[in-house]
Amino acid sequence: MIETLLYKAGEAWDRMRVDYAIRQHEQWYKGDGVYGDGPEFHWDYYNSFVIQPLLVDLVLTVGHEAPEWEALKPAILARARRYGEVQERLIAPDGTFPPIGRSLAYRFGAFQHLAQMALQHNLAPGVYPSQVRCALTAVIKRTLAVAGNFDEEGWLKIGFCGSQPNVAEDYISTGSLYLCTTVFLPLGLSPEDEFWRGEPRDWTQKKMWSGQNVESDHALA
Repeated sequence: MIETLLYKAGEAWDRMRVDYAIRQHEQWYKGDGVYGDGPEFHWDYYNSFVIQPLLVDLVLTVGHEAPEWEALKPAILARARRYGEVQERLIAPDGTFPPIGRSLAYRFGAFQHLAQMALQHNLAPGVYPSQVRCALTAVIKRTLAVAGNFDEEGWLKIGFCGSQPNVAEDYISTGSLYLCTTVFLPLGLSPEDEFWRGEPRDWTQKKMWSGQNVESDHALA
């Protein structure tokens, strides 16, 4: 991503580093829209925290600079769309989601990818922007509704929902907790966008747990 920034700024950049990143993630792809967090699969939200959002930004920005990168772009975007669809289905009717894996102190930053898919208009068919708006709002409200999220000066405290210092890894600090703000990526959309103007819609789990008829889920071919 540093090389991509240099490219965007019109400075000298290292194609080899970009090529290595794209090729390595292609090797780490596990199927159905999910990459390994390294060569092995881990149950965590790193596909959302950084892997897929930055990979998408990379190929959209410099993909045209090499035919082999451009050839991978449709697959990378399709995988991103599928993973966004999976993320939307992880949100329970009350806004909770599974506390799985490391870096849970990033709280609702776990939905960075879904937020970016909404920002970039790359949501899967049947996943409506206003549906994502309602789902992400429910996650934010549910997470912050518990006492203890903030200290006496208003800074976030380590925790997944409230003050839970035991969820911290050795790389977690007060500053890193603010990766949670990536959930607000749709603020980059205009006020006229369907994300904001669309009528409120139930998200998938809210529909299914209330008995509404919902299309079946299918893996990415």
